[in-house]
Amino acid sequence: MRPSSIAAILVLLLPLFVLTGCGGDDAIRDDGPDAETLYEEARGALAAKSYDEAISLYRALTVRFPFGRHAEQALLDMAFAQHKARRPEQAISTLDRFLRTYPTHPNVDYAWYLKGLTNYEQTMGFLREMFPGTAADRDQQAAGQAFRDFQELIRRFPESRYVADARQRMVFLRNIMAEYEVTVARYYQRRGAQVAALNRSRYVIENYPGAPATVDALDIMARAYERMNMPDLAADTRRVLEYNYADRMTDDERKSLLDRLWPFD
Repeated sequence: MRPSSIAAILVLLLPLFVLTGCGGDDAIRDDGPDAETLYEEARGALAAKSYDEAISLYRALTVRFPFGRHAEQALLDMAFAQHKARRPEQAISTLDRFLRTYPTHPNVDYAWYLKGLTNYEQTMGFLREMFPGTAADRDQQAAGQAFRDFQELIRRFPESRYVADARQRMVFLRNIMAEYEVTVARYYQRRGAQVAALNRSRYVIENYPGAPATVDALDIMARAYERMNMPDLAADTRRVLEYNYADRMTDDERKSLLDRLWPFD
């Protein structure tokens, strides 16, 4: 075939190639509903609190139409559905993907807030464990991560409408983490490991100033010094305790643990 004939055939075929290649992510496809339909179905499932169905629909949307106009919001909505469905690991993974992929999205402050909230709610499991006297390291890590997530939200978006709630939750998380350290310090003291108890208590005082647990931390420190035959240090610690926290020393004036930790009205 002559070169001129080949060129003529290519010219005829070129419009066909363009038509098949320019459909875009939001165009109707033969293998299922289009992006608009999927998005509306997912929103309907989310509104109806059918979280598993919503997750499935949002996932299908983000896989089939990764660059469409609904892709960004679909990813954020899927994270919310995963959060509500009590799938924290999935929600956090989705939020991390959203934050990496869309760092300038108008709702990125909400993504940081939702990430903190997801870790925060895992912390509530830690609190339930702590009441009978057991502490869960994994949930304590979730408390620390939630604190950092909220901290990042406040640093990046100080004017965000989520900041006020995040600040209150940070107070609660600080109190939780301090109480955890005191729980561990008590455990060491019961086992006779006075140096370990002392170090944990000192960590509370240095890292969580103002937390209710500082009262117990000072008391543990004083007892540790007494048992280590260091009466002067024990006396100094008790003076600090009585001077700063005399109003909290009697059982009648102490609040319940939850009241001490909870910063909300």
